[in-house]
Amino acid sequence: MNTKRTLITLTILLLTTSWSFAGNGRCSTATVAGTWGFTLAGSLLTPSGPVPAAAIGRTVADVNGNLSGAEARNVGGGYADETFIGSWTVNPDCTGNMTINIYESGQLVRTSALSMVFDEFAREARMVQQSLTLPNGVQVPVVLTLEGKKQF
Repeated sequence: MNTKRTLITLTILLLTTSWSFAGNGRCSTATVAGTWGFTLAGSLLTPSGPVPAAAIGRTVADVNGNLSGAEARNVGGGYADETFIGSWTVNPDCTGNMTINIYESGQLVRTSALSMVFDEFAREARMVQQSLTLPNGVQVPVVLTLEGKKQF
């Protein structure tokens, strides 16, 4: 009988903690700051048709809303190593936004804006790209999603 009571108590505690974290405003830059690994996949929509894109990378996000990192990306068969810096906001409901400037060999190649949501107690993130803007101001339509996991 004690085992049954302990199991019920643990279940209630886990459910209460989960609901409290997700529904009562527990996300902030402080709760999601850290080192993240990510995978990006999707397409750039060009006049001649969709071009597949993929990337893997790592970013460090701090409590002040800054982030930086590096990625290895492939767009339509063209590979590049890139770095990025940017800013992010996190809302109490575990949603947020991110804007990053991406560089190849020190040259700005694009600016990306993304919408995001955190789950799994702020250990996982899912994002969709809102926009991709080239340095000359041209916007490239994209359908890109990103999934990330907190590493540390």
